[in-house]
Amino acid sequence: MTSDDERDLRIHLERLKQEHRDLDTAIDALLAVSGSDVLQIQRLKKRKLQLKDRISQVEDQLFPDIIA
Repeated sequence: MTSDDERDLRIHLERLKQEHRDLDTAIDALLAVSGSDVLQIQRLKKRKLQLKDRISQVEDQLFPDIIA
């Protein structure tokens, strides 16, 4: 992996993490409001899980497990 590739992956990783945090905040805000849309909350939680999986994939690319 070149240094440019690594830099791009790190930038992408930070964007994914920021979106994950933003979704967490949005979900908390919706849960705090009574009568909030349950379907919307479920969709946001699903998107958050997808982001978590993608974050793990990018981290694996950046920091591969090396078995000695």
